[in-house]
Amino acid sequence: MRRAASTSSPTPTWLAASRRGYLAERFPGHGFVGEEEGASRDRPGPDAPPTWIVDPLDGTTNYVHDFPFYCVSIGLQIDGELVVGAVLDPRHQELFSAAKGHGAWLNGRRLQTSRARTLDEALMATGFPPDLRGQEKALDWWRYFSLRTRSLRRTGSTALNLAYVAAGRFDAYWGFDNHAWDVAAGFVLVAEAGGVVTRADGSAADPFAPDSVASNGPLHPIVLEHLRAVA
Repeated sequence: MRRAASTSSPTPTWLAASRRGYLAERFPGHGFVGEEEGASRDRPGPDAPPTWIVDPLDGTTNYVHDFPFYCVSIGLQIDGELVVGAVLDPRHQELFSAAKGHGAWLNGRRLQTSRARTLDEALMATGFPPDLRGQEKALDWWRYFSLRTRSLRRTGSTALNLAYVAAGRFDAYWGFDNHAWDVAAGFVLVAEAGGVVTRADGSAADPFAPDSVASNGPLHPIVLEHLRAVA
C-alpha cells in the first residue's frame, strides 16, 4: 500500500512539526532553515545564531510510492560553517552522523570514503530536478558519465547520495539543483569521512548554492575536469 501524500506540503505535516519542535525545545535560541512550511529558506546572516538546516523527509516521491529510499537530514551551521550532520534512513535503520574533527560514523562504525581513482571503476550518483522541462542538460550529463564510469545511480535522495559517498558505497556525486536542506548534513559526512566537497567550478562548497560535487578525494579533480568539458 502506498503512503498517503500530504496535500498542503511536500513533507507530511506531523513529521515536519515533530523535527522542528524537538530542536526548538532543546535549543530555543537557535535558528532554523528547512523546506517545510513556515521555516526560513534564506541563508543565515553573519550575526545569525547557530542554525539547524533540516529536511524532515528527503526523497518524498520515494516515500509516497513506498520505495525504501528516503531519510531525515539535519545539519548544524555555526558562524557560517557546517559543523554537524546526521542522516537517518528509517527503512534500513541506518544513522549516518558526523561532527567536525570527530569523524563520520554509521551506527557506531567509522566511515571512510572509497579508494577508486579512475572513472571506469567508479559508481557515481546524481539527482535531477523534479521537472526536467527546460533543464534537459541533466540528461546530457547522465549520458556523458554513463559512457565513462562503471555505472550511475539516480536514487531520489540527495542526502543519502552524500551519506553513501561518505560510506564508500558511491565514489562521487554531482548535482545542479540542490537546496541547503538537501546537502548540509551530507557535506559534513563526506568531509569527515576523508572526502572532498566543492562547487562544480572547484570553489568552496556552499550549501546555499544549487551545484555541488562530492567525491572520495582522488576522483575529485577528474570529475571536475569532465564537468568542465561538457559545460
